[in-house]
Amino acid sequence: MQQSARPAAAPGQQPVRPAAAPAQQPIRPAPAPAQQPVRPATGEAQSERPAVQDRFQVQIPEGASPAETLAAYIAQNYSLVGTPQDSGETKEGILEVMPEGFAFVRCDNFLPGPGDVYVSPAQVKRFGLKTGDYIVGNTKVKMPNEKFSALYYINTVNKLPLSEVVKRKKFEDLTPIFPNQRFHLETPGCGPAMRMVDLLSPIGKGQRGMIVSQPKAGKTTLLKQIAKALIRNHPSIHLIILLIDERPEEVTDMKESINGENVEVIYSTFDEQPENHKRVSEMVIERARRLVEQKQDVVILLDSITRLARAYNLTITASGRTLSGGLDPAALYMPKRFFGAARCMREGGSLTVLATALVETGSRMDDVVFEEFKGTGNMELVLDRNLSERRVFPAIDLPKSGTRREDLLLTATELEASNIIRRAFNSSKTEEVVERIINLFTHTRNNAEFVEMVKKTRIVP
Repeated sequence: MQQSARPAAAPGQQPVRPAAAPAQQPIRPAPAPAQQPVRPATGEAQSERPAVQDRFQVQIPEGASPAETLAAYIAQNYSLVGTPQDSGETKEGILEVMPEGFAFVRCDNFLPGPGDVYVSPAQVKRFGLKTGDYIVGNTKVKMPNEKFSALYYINTVNKLPLSEVVKRKKFEDLTPIFPNQRFHLETPGCGPAMRMVDLLSPIGKGQRGMIVSQPKAGKTTLLKQIAKALIRNHPSIHLIILLIDERPEEVTDMKESINGENVEVIYSTFDEQPENHKRVSEMVIERARRLVEQKQDVVILLDSITRLARAYNLTITASGRTLSGGLDPAALYMPKRFFGAARCMREGGSLTVLATALVETGSRMDDVVFEEFKGTGNMELVLDRNLSERRVFPAIDLPKSGTRREDLLLTATELEASNIIRRAFNSSKTEEVVERIINLFTHTRNNAEFVEMVKKTRIVP
């Protein structure tokens, strides 16, 4: 077989081989860049809109705000029902966001318990969850080494879909105004107590009221009557009764006597730690603020703000200053924040706080607490123990009780009758006038009849 001739290599040199031709790659045309639809620029949110659509595969309406963008993503892509990690168990409770960013759904009395549900920081941040939100959702399948169940997905927040919750305004951004809508406490066949409050110390939506009472003057009974009247005449409001440092039997009596669809009785009895009093009060006020953000009318009945201030005085870090009676000034910051949250909102919704304050208990601290809160409210209802000892009920000290800007709450005829009664206090003995007024309330069937009788009858004997 003939071999092709190759040139002979010189002595000591390697044979020269021809270099192989480089392999030719097929020439392919460069891919054309993907064309994005042209959208008009409407600010920074619109400039990021195409990127959000491409990343999350969601159709965003033209001109959508960041909150509406998130709502669209939730509505189109957030569906985890029936996946293998879904335990099928639904949990509900009040959310408490921790300083580290994660949260827990508190399922019993707003306080930590074994049935609480863990919420990841990603869920808290993504949906803008806050302390006080009412969460309903399903949990993940719990692993043996896990202490708490974890929230897998959220059904509703404050009984609303997630797409609505992300659009809410902050409580601090709402505009407070004077209360201009009255809570009517008079009911058919009711006693004189609620009728007297309704006419001489009216309570409006957004009122910041204080019930000042000596021990055994009937403040708890009066608070209970106010709660029952609110439930009967205004069933749409959300009523929260907060009992701080109270006797256990009083808690049971309140829970059994006050019933309603939108009623919550939250408590921390006197045998619990002061930290519990502090924690439950903070959860209650945050719960109320979340409801007001949803434009709901909320009423908190607090018994009592004096005991709440005592609890903060025991739990706060000492500021180095002490008021009369051993009260640290820093102990009043959070009770004032609680009481000061009451307001009527121009945008809709209101938060009404009626708190009891104890006086003449023999403790100088209690008197200091009352003096600090005395000028912060816009309604006061003062009870008199002397009237209570004489078995006069309601033992309301009418000259000292009243509401600021009551002209916004009362009708013209009611305001005229109220002024007649006020003038009578300045021209005669107070006790005689009070007894005569209570007698008039007793002998009339309703406030309309009472107003007509006041105009015709001479109150001062």
